Amino acid sequence: MHDQNEYLYFLRRAFDGMLGVLEELGDDLGNTRPPLPGANSVYAITYHCAAVADYWTGHVVAGREVDRDRAAEFTATGRAGDLRRQVDALYEQLAADLAPVTPTSVPRNTPPADFEGPDRPLSVAGVQLHVLEELAQHHGQIQITRDLLKQGVSS
Repeated sequence: MHDQNEYLYFLRRAFDGMLGVLEELGDDLGNTRPPLPGANSVYAITYHCAAVADYWTGHVVAGREVDRDRAAEFTATGRAGDLRRQVDALYEQLAADLAPVTPTSVPRNTPPADFEGPDRPLSVAGVQLHVLEELAQHHGQIQITRDLLKQGVSS
């Protein structure tokens, strides 16, 4: 993925879509889990996606140290405005992380074998596709969660 601007454009679209739903729901409903087994709040899913992008792009691709507590991502709560500011700062960091990346770049770090993600070694392009895969599937999950919450289905 040589054109990092195009890649960053799609990351921004996904994050803006998730954050837009969170802002639409407001802080109370945005932090509510629907009563489904394993369901997460819109806030937690969005927070998780920011951590996914930070870890896989910042740590795996760029070699930056990233302190990640994956389990805590799914219990995260907070205010939509604060998360938007965090994502905006992350987006700028990701742009800096990707600035030196070329088609021949290789990931600077390898995720641990037990880390959830693809079950094969990835190129930089593969890591970027994985991040987009995660953001796209979770963006859809957020839209369904929003629809459930707006229908009054909450715990």
